[in-house]
Amino acid sequence: MKKSLIVLNAILAMTVISCKKSSESGNKNVIKMDSSTTVVTDNNGKIDSVTQSSSTIEVNGQKIEKTDFVYKATDGTLVKVVFKNDPKESTVAITSNKKTFTLPKSEIKNGEAIYQKDDMTARVKGDSIHLEQGNNVIELKRTKI
Repeated sequence: MKKSLIVLNAILAMTVISCKKSSESGNKNVIKMDSSTTVVTDNNGKIDSVTQSSSTIEVNGQKIEKTDFVYKATDGTLVKVVFKNDPKESTVAITSNKKTFTLPKSEIKNGEAIYQKDDMTARVKGDSIHLEQGNNVIELKRTKI
C-alpha cells in the first residue's frame, strides 16, 4: 500500500513539473495581437480628436482599407460605422442594436458620398451621415474623444 502511494505521488509530481510552460513556449503559429495605437491627423498635421480605428491589409497584392468610427444619433444612440475600400467596391457598414446594414457606394456628388441598397440610403458628408429608410430619417454625427 505504501509503495503504491509513493509511486502515485511520484507520477503526480512528474506530471505537475512536466506541464509547466513559460509564456513564450507553445504554439509558434499563433499570431500575437498588435497593441499599437492609431493616431489620426487632419490636413494641417494636428492630431484629430475623432474616435477612429483604421487598418490596411494586403491580399494578393491588393490593398483593402477599413476605417471604423463611432457616430451618435440625435437621440443619443451610439452607432458603429465601418468604411471599407477595396479595389472591387467601397461599402459602409452601419451597426446599431446588434443589427448591421452594409451599403455599397453608388456615387459621389457635390462632395457627398452616397451609399445605397434597396430602400436605404446613406449620405456621408464631412463628419455627418444622413440615413434614409422609407419615411424614416436619422442624422448621425461623429463623436469626439
